[in-house]
Amino acid sequence: MTLNKVHLVGRAGRDPEVKYFESGKVVCNFAIAVNRNTSNRDEPPDWFDLEVWDKTAEVAANYVKKGSLIGVSGSLKFDRWNDRTTGDERQKPVIRVDRLELLGSRKDNEAASGGSSGGYDDDF
Repeated sequence: MTLNKVHLVGRAGRDPEVKYFESGKVVCNFAIAVNRNTSNRDEPPDWFDLEVWDKTAEVAANYVKKGSLIGVSGSLKFDRWNDRTTGDERQKPVIRVDRLELLGSRKDNEAASGGSSGGYDDDF
């Protein structure tokens, strides 16, 4: 038996980037900052790159803004490519999101969408 399941709750680090394909597929990419459950409040958050597809991507594009509190469920995958300079194979972990939950209150979401910076900075 194998298991590859990820559950995260955190804040969007930037507005989602959306790409539409001729096939009708939609992909949305953004990062989420997740605080560790620790007594050390000075510890920086962990950052995870997210990849969201199709209807869920459209929801993310329309409702997730920088600073939005969200929950995601999905699986871990690795994007692989060859470095153009060295030719070395590189890889980056990405969470392929299957389920997206908007967790912030309406007030939080309005604050995240108001103004150009959303009232948040990168220090979560």
